[in-house]
Amino acid sequence: MAFSCIDQNRDGIICKADLRETYSQLGKVSVPEEELDAMLQEGKGPINFTVFLTLFGEKLNGTDPEEAILSAFRMFDPSGKGVVNKDEFKQLLLTQADKFSPAEVEQMFALTPMDLAGNIDYKSLCYIITHGDEKEE
Repeated sequence: MAFSCIDQNRDGIICKADLRETYSQLGKVSVPEEELDAMLQEGKGPINFTVFLTLFGEKLNGTDPEEAILSAFRMFDPSGKGVVNKDEFKQLLLTQADKFSPAEVEQMFALTPMDLAGNIDYKSLCYIITHGDEKEE
């Protein structure tokens, strides 16, 4: 949800114009160019959804982001197997709290480790969120 709110032009990459428009919508009209440039440089390249998740994970100060995310997933895994069903999880994302759009769900699932039965390996997903997708580095 947060990624799509910032990606104003919906091209899958957060650029300076996207950041400027997001700030404008929040009431901050004159953001220095240097500040926007510094934000974009944190990504060390184009900021797509995966890079955004990595940066977001790095910004979770004062808490162990990996443990916080794992705890959230464990709520949907009462048997403690380390997986959640893709279809059930998709339904939750589309209908609960900060609802995801179908496109956002598909974007998330594109980088989500799953078995052949459609179960999400949330421990591996948590690692990708907090440490980045090593395949892209």
